[in-house]
Amino acid sequence: MASRLRNRYLFTPRQKILAALVALLLVGVPLGWGIKKWTTPEDRSCEQGVARPQGSDECIGVNGTGHDFGVAELAEITGLIGRENATLKDGKYVTVGILLPLTSTDPSMRTKVLHELQGAYARQYWENHEANDRTPKIRLALANTGKNNAHWQSVVEQLKNMTGAPDRLRAVSGVATSSPEIRDSVAALTQARIAVVGTTITADDIANSAEHNNFPGLARVSPTNSDEAKALALRKVDASKALIVEDLRTGDHYTDTLKAAFASALKGRTPYEPAVFTSPADPTEEGTTSNIFNKIASRVCETQSQTVFFAGRHTQLRQFINELGERGCAARSSVTVLTGDEGSYLGADPKLNRKALDARLTVRYAALAHPDAWRAAANRAVPKTGGSEADYDTFLEAIAHASKKPVPLADGQAIISYDALATAVHAIREAAQGKPYPELADVGQQWPQVTGALQRVNGASGWICLDNYGNPFNKAVPIVELTSQGTQRFVSIAWPEGAPPTQNCLKPNRT
Repeated sequence: MASRLRNRYLFTPRQKILAALVALLLVGVPLGWGIKKWTTPEDRSCEQGVARPQGSDECIGVNGTGHDFGVAELAEITGLIGRENATLKDGKYVTVGILLPLTSTDPSMRTKVLHELQGAYARQYWENHEANDRTPKIRLALANTGKNNAHWQSVVEQLKNMTGAPDRLRAVSGVATSSPEIRDSVAALTQARIAVVGTTITADDIANSAEHNNFPGLARVSPTNSDEAKALALRKVDASKALIVEDLRTGDHYTDTLKAAFASALKGRTPYEPAVFTSPADPTEEGTTSNIFNKIASRVCETQSQTVFFAGRHTQLRQFINELGERGCAARSSVTVLTGDEGSYLGADPKLNRKALDARLTVRYAALAHPDAWRAAANRAVPKTGGSEADYDTFLEAIAHASKKPVPLADGQAIISYDALATAVHAIREAAQGKPYPELADVGQQWPQVTGALQRVNGASGWICLDNYGNPFNKAVPIVELTSQGTQRFVSIAWPEGAPPTQNCLKPNRT
């Protein structure tokens, strides 16, 4: 009887269908929830405009609200920039992007990034509070391209999409390394008619000229490698006792153009072929180049070279100095190593053997700026043209707002970043011509007019007088010596043209 009832009431076709539906519901609800959970994209955002790309933990993107991109040492300065931006009224400002590898893991680059942001903020603060209420006001947007600028493409696209309201991006500064990624970034930005002001790019091939106008709208506030090399070579150097040490790795615009500049400056005057090495693909890595430098140090001793022109990045420069100091070249006169502005990183490099910097080994480099360059001292007067103490004093007042602690200035990074933003703002306001903000393409067209006594930019690093292609003409080049205490001692100002500019600093016609 019970069996007949089960068959009738529990196993009829209708009951079987109902039982199957109940089972599916019981199993399907959690299963569906689990599928939804598994297929929902992971939230990889960091802050407004910033996210972690797939396969990376770096916070990449553009932000102006005070986000520190996960880098604790940037929190103070990014917070100051965010608070300044928050005071600006809609429609009363334009934005300048600061393009930098903010999350770089290289210690020297992290120091550089911090100082550049401090310099940019110092000028933003001055322009918004001390410039006689000139308009438009300036908002800064920090654009992080990541370690080795690997994510430049997505960040540049973000910047290109910020030219309309409410951001009204009108220029990009920062742009601080002479690398292929930065070259491509500059090309993409200028092709989109966005004005760019490079801070510490010195490579000759990331520049415009009469022959190659590849970056229309690009200006630079630092001398080119050629100008640095001329400034160094014009010093009292016996070329018959000079040796060039150069990196064979190609594709690095800084190194490629620096070694070409040294070769040109010493052409036919040195009896030795260059001593060569090949740095790693990532020149911030140690690699095995120390072994090569040990042998090159022996060549320096054997050739009785008194001056070595070094064309390479700062990691390899430090390795070379350590090996040369270890080798010693005893019982002979001293050796002077001359190099480009990468030498500015050495003061903060803990791996530098400072004992190598004794009376027999001197390291000097062409700096982009130095805090003593426009300061009178015993037996050293300030040049009458090319810059001034008053302009540098203005910078000191502004930089005091950038940190609770004094900002280190000896590496020149804060000074040159301050000058780059000053140049960008000069062009923005000149292009506005009384309007609330300028048209996008008009800003980059101002560069040929940034010259003469009335239109030059009176920078903290010296006068910025641009030629028709956005390059500084006869810009002051501080020669700086690295001391055994790790400090950077100012030696003198050198000039690519051999003498300071005239009062109007106009480039002569040499056609």
